[in-house]
Amino acid sequence: MRSGIGMAEVAALIADPGRANMLAALLDGRALTATELAFTAGIAPATASGHLAKLVDGRLLGLARQGRHRYFRLASPEVARMLEGILVFAGAPAPARRVTPRIDPALREARTCYDHLAGRLAVSLADALVARGAIQLTEEAGEVTPAGHSLLAEFGIAQEPVRTGRRLFCRPCLDWSERRPHLAGILGAALCTRCEDLGWIARSRDSRAVTVTEAGRAGFRERFGIAL
Repeated sequence: MRSGIGMAEVAALIADPGRANMLAALLDGRALTATELAFTAGIAPATASGHLAKLVDGRLLGLARQGRHRYFRLASPEVARMLEGILVFAGAPAPARRVTPRIDPALREARTCYDHLAGRLAVSLADALVARGAIQLTEEAGEVTPAGHSLLAEFGIAQEPVRTGRRLFCRPCLDWSERRPHLAGILGAALCTRCEDLGWIARSRDSRAVTVTEAGRAGFRERFGIAL
């Protein structure tokens, strides 16, 4: 959190029931819109907007823009640990009202996002690479570790594909269905191309949905520990 904010200020931000419910709803790591958080907290959208502005200003929430949409998420792991500690001490469960976006199941499972993969498959792939220490992600960019270069080379991806223009090699892209990041940039495109070359995925002719083949299900499980 920012320098100078005191314990009383933080406590006051969390003390409001509406703000507390919105913060607790974000403990699963997803990012949600103001409308979705208003529904979760059971308050009016206008009221939620005021609360969210205070939470962002207090550095409890971060704001991410994806196209014309604005998503809110917990500002840091430290905020999440603080909220979890409060819930444990209070003995209260997180709010029961959850947002369930209406999304085509095929698109949610796997799809393309420009030239890279998106959906549950892509988020799982990003999680697997982070868990293996292959990449390190921040809010704005990503970096491939030495171990990651070896892992990617074994998978058939050059350590440093040719850069085009000012495009980042690796960056997180907030997934609109999973509300967690998948991989974009040069690396995201290279992973998509490689999976297609291996026959692990098949593009649909009239949709952005991507089908994971039987070979792909086996490959993702054996190579990355992803069970689909």
